[in-house]
Amino acid sequence: MSLREARAGASGKERFIPGLGIATLFLAALSLGPSYAHVLEAGPRLAVWSPELWREATVFNGQFEYFALLGAPVDVAAILCSVLLAFLLYDERPAFALALCGTALFAAALTAWFVLVAPMNAILSLWTAGPLPPDFEAVRHRWETGHMVVAALKGFGFLFLTAALLMPQRHDA
Repeated sequence: MSLREARAGASGKERFIPGLGIATLFLAALSLGPSYAHVLEAGPRLAVWSPELWREATVFNGQFEYFALLGAPVDVAAILCSVLLAFLLYDERPAFALALCGTALFAAALTAWFVLVAPMNAILSLWTAGPLPPDFEAVRHRWETGHMVVAALKGFGFLFLTAALLMPQRHDA
């Protein structure tokens, strides 16, 4: 049976899954990208950069402004699309479980960001030029490791979502 014939016999829900799956993976990849970039930057930022350079690049000059303006809506959209995808895969048990795990991991990543990174961003927003604050190392360490945790959760979430979409699906006629 050709793909066209399979689609012709598919229910509305089954026709919707491929497009939603592509949109979900696209949004998940866009969400994962900046988080992975943080991981790639972390080594030099922690081991090579001076504390003053880290503060200048991270806190001042708006380097991460678009992460909030564009990244936050993409993170939420990735979660919402994954929820819808899992719902549509409910009757496909292995795929449903994988999609649900992927969704939970992306939701956990956003939660981890709010728990680990957002409080540090609030502290960073109070920093001014001049001497380094006494809590500099603790804030920097938590900010960097928080981003690493978020990236790991998103990475595994992306794998689970991809696996869900690669699972064979029944096409009951």
